[in-house]
Amino acid sequence: MNITRIQLVSVPVSDQERAKDFYVGTLGLDLVRDNPMGPDQRWVEVAPAGAQTAITLVTWFPSMPPGSSKGLVLQTADVDGDIERLRRAGVAVEGPQEAPWGRFATFDDPDGNGIVLAGPPPAGV
Repeated sequence: MNITRIQLVSVPVSDQERAKDFYVGTLGLDLVRDNPMGPDQRWVEVAPAGAQTAITLVTWFPSMPPGSSKGLVLQTADVDGDIERLRRAGVAVEGPQEAPWGRFATFDDPDGNGIVLAGPPPAGV
């Protein structure tokens, strides 16, 4: 095997435009591409600035209903500041909580996909 990185993670959504507004407008990710893929389908890809791994906001996988993704972890340098920004934007956030691996909070996107917002790991972890 010669795998070098994770390229994409697909997140199932019901409305790509609403999801794009959330991931770009609320979370502050960059819009990498938004292209037609055929009749009634779009490729919507978002990512943190400079990241190697992106997220595709997908509607076409019958085995992945909207809201079925849980555990996407987004790292931030300012977990408390970002929690406050999310709450001001109307996002229900649980936390922050402390764990041996660092400080984190959880929230859902508009479809109910579960996201973890994690601060940097403590020194020595």
